[in-house]
Amino acid sequence: MYRAGLIGAYPDGIGFGNISRRWDSEGRFLITGSATGNFEQLTPAHYCLVTEVIPNENRLTCRGPILASSESMSHSVIYRKQPGVNGVIHIHHLALWEYLLHKVPTTDASAPYGSPEMVASIADLLVTTDLPARRLFVMEGHREGIFAFGETLETAASVIFSALENLP
Repeated sequence: MYRAGLIGAYPDGIGFGNISRRWDSEGRFLITGSATGNFEQLTPAHYCLVTEVIPNENRLTCRGPILASSESMSHSVIYRKQPGVNGVIHIHHLALWEYLLHKVPTTDASAPYGSPEMVASIADLLVTTDLPARRLFVMEGHREGIFAFGETLETAASVIFSALENLP
């Protein structure tokens, strides 16, 4: 994802994008830490284990050497609502975002990223759209933000690369 420019850092140094992997059936997952998008190669020091997420309290608990990504709550709702999902990837790509906006499941424009409102919007898409089968959605209120998920991280990545191949 880094080499493809889908996870990285902007010229001002602010990192974007993250990946996670289900840890167990209890809802815990490993996720890249905050501000790790600017590292091409990640080490264990760049990940943390999210052990609890309580969206309605805007709270999460994690363990590890780094703070969890600000998108951790968005990842958590996918794991909670889709038990077969074991990998989630959040990327930034403006052209793909613009192309997919409202062509694939799209979150509420007023839902800020990493918020309880975003969790509710994603949960709604999982019930009211073909998102469980499509495994790809756009975050309307988070310019450039796209999520993909799958049975493995490789499957989630293939969803993203397939979407990129269809970009006009």
